[in-house]
Amino acid sequence: MAIQVTQQGNSSRIAIEGEMTIFTAAEIKQALLDALSSSDELTADLSSVGEADTAGLQLLLMAYNEAVNAGKALHFVQPSAAVQEILQLSDLVRLLDGSQPSFSAPVFTLKA
Repeated sequence: MAIQVTQQGNSSRIAIEGEMTIFTAAEIKQALLDALSSSDELTADLSSVGEADTAGLQLLLMAYNEAVNAGKALHFVQPSAAVQEILQLSDLVRLLDGSQPSFSAPVFTLKA
């Protein structure tokens, strides 16, 4: 698993490669929290996530909640097949793509 964070001004981009599972959750959680705290807008590139379980799903929801509570923008981009699958299995795709008003954040997108 590899995590790459880049920052430009008040925007950050985090790219996660490998697993988003119970085995990597602590490291990814800290990286997401650090990236959110150091910027007003975070883009999370999920294109290289090869495996995701419910711990990975919890990480996405945690990042979402943190962004909403802090009034920050969060974008999940290029979700891999593994990320799309866990979102579909949990029936959360419709919640995370902004189509449910109760889950709307200041700016939140999930783009294929």
